[in-house]
Amino acid sequence: MNLVIVESPAKAKTIEGFLGEGFVVKSSYGHIRDLEKSDLSIDKTNGFAPTYTNLADKKDLIKELTELSKKADIIWLATDEDREGEAISWHLFEALNLTEEKTKRIVFNEITKTAIQKAIDNPRKINKNLVDAQQARRILDRLVGFELSPVLWKKVKPALSAGRVQSVAVRLIAERESEIESFKPESFYRVRAKLKTDQGKIIDAELSSRLHDAKVAEELLEACKNSDFTIRDLVTKPLKRNPSAPFTTSTLQQEASRRLGYSVGQTMRIAQRLYEAGKITYMRTDSVNLSEEAISKAAEVISNKYGEQYSNPKNYTTKSKGAQEAHEAIRPTYLDQDSVTGEGQEEKLYQLIWKRTMASQMSPAQLEKTTAYINISGWTDHEFQASGEIMKFDGFMKLYVSQDQDEEDQDEKDDKILPPLEKNQALTYNQIEAVERFTKHPPRYSEASLVKKLEENGIGRPSTYAPTISTIQKRGYVVKESKDGHPRNYQKFLLKSDEIAQTVETENTGVEKNKLFPTDIGVVVNEYLVKNFSKILDYSFTANVEKEFDMIAEGQKIWNEMIGGFYDPFHKTVEDALEHSEKAKGERLLGVDPETGKNVYVKIGRYGPMVQIGETEDEEKPKFASLKGDLSLRDVTLEQALKMFELPRTIGDYNDKEVVIGIGRYGPYVRWDGKFVSLGDLDPYSVELPKAIELIKEKEKAEKERIIKEIEGSDFVILKGRWGPYLSDGKKNYRIPKGTEAESLTLEMCQEITENSGKKTKKAKKA
Repeated sequence: MNLVIVESPAKAKTIEGFLGEGFVVKSSYGHIRDLEKSDLSIDKTNGFAPTYTNLADKKDLIKELTELSKKADIIWLATDEDREGEAISWHLFEALNLTEEKTKRIVFNEITKTAIQKAIDNPRKINKNLVDAQQARRILDRLVGFELSPVLWKKVKPALSAGRVQSVAVRLIAERESEIESFKPESFYRVRAKLKTDQGKIIDAELSSRLHDAKVAEELLEACKNSDFTIRDLVTKPLKRNPSAPFTTSTLQQEASRRLGYSVGQTMRIAQRLYEAGKITYMRTDSVNLSEEAISKAAEVISNKYGEQYSNPKNYTTKSKGAQEAHEAIRPTYLDQDSVTGEGQEEKLYQLIWKRTMASQMSPAQLEKTTAYINISGWTDHEFQASGEIMKFDGFMKLYVSQDQDEEDQDEKDDKILPPLEKNQALTYNQIEAVERFTKHPPRYSEASLVKKLEENGIGRPSTYAPTISTIQKRGYVVKESKDGHPRNYQKFLLKSDEIAQTVETENTGVEKNKLFPTDIGVVVNEYLVKNFSKILDYSFTANVEKEFDMIAEGQKIWNEMIGGFYDPFHKTVEDALEHSEKAKGERLLGVDPETGKNVYVKIGRYGPMVQIGETEDEEKPKFASLKGDLSLRDVTLEQALKMFELPRTIGDYNDKEVVIGIGRYGPYVRWDGKFVSLGDLDPYSVELPKAIELIKEKEKAEKERIIKEIEGSDFVILKGRWGPYLSDGKKNYRIPKGTEAESLTLEMCQEITENSGKKTKKAKKA
């Protein structure tokens, strides 16, 4: 018997379909052992030797795989071909007590019968260099997390955590936010004209330079009333547009975000399913290469589908040195299949991959661009320009055009086809408008653009982008949000029929869609780490650590020596920070409380952002209130901060019991007689007693309608629930046994239900 072990059940199922009799395919469900969660598990005095433990939930699986491996003639370790996959194979080898005589390591970039057979024909041993590179990353990140997190607990706030790559990602986002906050928009005027030829054809032209003053813009339009417009020069030149390279992990994440709106993690999950189903090649790669077979097949498909003139076989070279993952770009396994059947998301992502792959093997698009330079008589500093493009041959654009630029970076100019024009030709104006525009702050990062930035800086590798972005959001250092924007006025001058009309119009600005914002705690943690651990947070240092991992993978560096070189100075910095660094509060003085005359601060407290009135060292202790809602330390005003002390507020009585308004974990509420009623969208600072009583009565009515039966002489009540009737004694809820009618319950039956509720029933064994 041959035992094949892969890391995922979906992959096991696909491979099983390609292997004949005599092969048993099993899944390890990812890693089967790891460093102990609650303990460092690294011997710092003995070459940073790790202590691995079998994962508790894999106990039965390890037993099953051990028994199967004893019966097997050959064990084929067929985990993924990157470092993580190599490490899983090594852990399997160790945990299952396998021997080299019976064990063979196989790798394949695509799950096809041909690729698997080729792998079986060319087995190898476990590559310990790749294992060491993965192990070095795991150990280094464990050391940083275990030593840095306690510093944050003491110097910032309890229960925080830090990570080597994650902290650098947070720094990028926090620094971008700082740039945006300090950015002051400047206005300018964009002048656009609709000019007319003798034949009545309209040309859209734009002033070659921006005007920075409303007065100059108006003067220009005034002069244009009597100006002559003449084509000074016509420049026609050929343009060639080349297709983009096939997808790597990061470019797939970026394009799927722009075109399909997928998050980075979502893209990787869908791609993983496609890979494990045998539809695409391995999805963690920084290579843009295609195999010779793939290039040949693409040429055949393109020639048959579009014609030979569209085929342009080409192999792309990978820019990043030491690309540590697969040796091929992400492409469809079968290039003659332009679609797959499955879930909608899988179909869309597959088609994106297919189009990008095929386009990369197609001919460049051939265009002709004409630019007309148009004089304005009486003005020597400015002239109009009109551009137009003619498609001579669409090439790859017949199939796919990459959205390489973010929406923020896209040029607002729109090149159109120009009518026939001649040098020195006279034109007349139809209308000319000067519209006030504003300079834009640097764009906030989306998940996709953050991946691009991390890759540009050499931070992380294909396998780390998605988990890094997920982690910084889970830890509460970064939030992904959309914002509606706010109104802004702008001026517009319109020249038409020798009359200039000046108007003030309104636009919506500041709209953000799924962008990454640093939280208050994220900003404070980042400021503290940058100040006290500048080396760890340094972009080039983090990139150099990645290069050292690459060197370990290539056998050029010994892993524990690399860890030692990092750890000793890092540990000294940790000790210095614990002893000498100041506590980080993110404190900001807002002003003075008009009632007490004391200073009002916002800062990070033990339980998060808060407002403080008074000084800590004063004889009279300061007052504190949590900073509620979506207010942040960076933009909260004195007035908003003082409002935090107005809640909870008592607004009167109802049936001789106090009615209190407050804000809790789930938003603003009314508290009355021990009950809580949600205020929904109502403002907790302005809601009055009549409205609160109305909400209380609505709640009481809804609760009464839920009552099916009250058991006389007890606290038992039978209520309507989301999944049917249930029993309550006012403290705890109980399930009513199947087959029992709720209305027929007696006191004795209710008591029996509560007595039996803690007893476990025997469950049938799973098949």
